[in-house]
Amino acid sequence: MSDPNPAAGRAYTHVKTRILSGDLAGGTLVSEVQVGMELGLSRTPVHEAFLRLDAERLLTLSSRKGAVITPISPREARNVLEMREAVEATAARRMVEDGSTDKTLPALASVLERQRVHAAEGDVDRFVAADEEFHSLVIDGSGNDIAAQFYAQLRDRQQRLRHLLLRLRPGDLAGACGDHEHLADALAKSDADEYARVLHAHMARYEGAL
Repeated sequence: MSDPNPAAGRAYTHVKTRILSGDLAGGTLVSEVQVGMELGLSRTPVHEAFLRLDAERLLTLSSRKGAVITPISPREARNVLEMREAVEATAARRMVEDGSTDKTLPALASVLERQRVHAAEGDVDRFVAADEEFHSLVIDGSGNDIAAQFYAQLRDRQQRLRHLLLRLRPGDLAGACGDHEHLADALAKSDADEYARVLHAHMARYEGAL
């Protein structure tokens, strides 16, 4: 189905991408006029985009200031990380119990190869995209559709957290890549307990930075 308002959709995608990547940090003031000028759009579709982003709690509309990017609070970050860890650890255990890890391991290895390159190049954006792919492979590999749906609901917040952490601490690229290697090894050994332990330490990187 086509977008009934492609101009508003374009503005929405543009601003949301900048928020999730950290280009627009929490507390930053954004102007409908400025975004419209950047994209060659009138204020009406940009305002519609801002309303959507406000509903998603990514920015807060203000009659006086325009809009302010909503910061990630420590509480929100902790809540997201706790839920992500719980869902992924459960998914990994399901894979081990079902004996289906071999189906996912080749894809994980492929993602790891790309992550090593991105880490060496210091390419945060591509590393984050590969990071998302790695963890999604584990969720999808479990065959648990409910887990996949719930995980998808966390995706935007996870992306913001990943970008925030790795922009604050770019040296963690190599460490995060090493965590993924250990996670893949745990699955290769069908050791769900080890996967859960490594995943907990992996999540602690984010919480420690925030």
